[in-house]
Amino acid sequence: MRIRRLLYALALSLCLAATAVAGGSGAYPNGAEGFMAGAAPPPGTYLLLYSNYYSADSYMDDNGDEYTGAHPLADIEIDVWANVLRLLHVSKFKILGGNWAAHVFIPHASMDFDFSPTSPLQDAARDGLGDIIVDPFILTWHGEHFHWVAGLDIYIPTGRYNRETEPVNPGNNVWTFEPVFAVSYLNGPLDVSFKFMYDISTTNDDHLLPTGRVVDRDPGQEFHFDYMLGYQLADPLTVGLGGYFYQQTTDDEVDGVDQANDKGRVLAIGPALKYGYKNMSFTLKCQWETMVENRSEGVSSWFKFLYAF
Repeated sequence: MRIRRLLYALALSLCLAATAVAGGSGAYPNGAEGFMAGAAPPPGTYLLLYSNYYSADSYMDDNGDEYTGAHPLADIEIDVWANVLRLLHVSKFKILGGNWAAHVFIPHASMDFDFSPTSPLQDAARDGLGDIIVDPFILTWHGEHFHWVAGLDIYIPTGRYNRETEPVNPGNNVWTFEPVFAVSYLNGPLDVSFKFMYDISTTNDDHLLPTGRVVDRDPGQEFHFDYMLGYQLADPLTVGLGGYFYQQTTDDEVDGVDQANDKGRVLAIGPALKYGYKNMSFTLKCQWETMVENRSEGVSSWFKFLYAF
């Protein structure tokens, strides 16, 4: 019981320290998953903590070139600190041959955006509760080497949002519905894992443009996935190479008008390390972004902690 109280205190204190949507685009913090993404744990209850730091000092245009000169996004500096507390329960109850599971994510965010002196955008720093994520119906399957997870994550607009501090807000002020399919191929020391997602969001009717005009903004739909190639060097230690890919598939709309040449894209890659100890695991990752269009280009660092009750 003593170690459980200690872990609860650690998770809650870190969760209150800071969290956010890493990377500045979309609802999902890209790169959060990796090792064994499609291999759900055995029936039981699990506490997970994701800690992320994302930093960027450039913003790319539709051609993948950095904005410079007098452009509002030239010389931008972004710092996002994130912690997300996740509770996962995997049941013994079977549906279509798979175990039923459910989870909830509770995020908290700290964000700091610095713009160039010539930009009409004002420097801003915000922190607060992010958008809570729930999925009451997850199915998990296990084969000899292949493992699968399917679900529908729902992002609830609980996050702190103030149009006066656009784009610096822990919350997105929209509902997002995200079908999820994850698969892992596990064979001896080898781990090949993918988590595929597709996001559809509702309208933000309180979006503030840099010109000062308040508009209805419909975010474009998004396809993205996390990936990992891992190899277990010894029983508790696994190394890997992984990251994420993100592609906006439809245009944003502002007051019903499509915004051309604004689809975001990014590919990230970097090393990863996982260490297991008894009923716990610890993961460290660092991911560098490249092939970026219409979003910031930076580096994302992750720490993930899992505790099995």
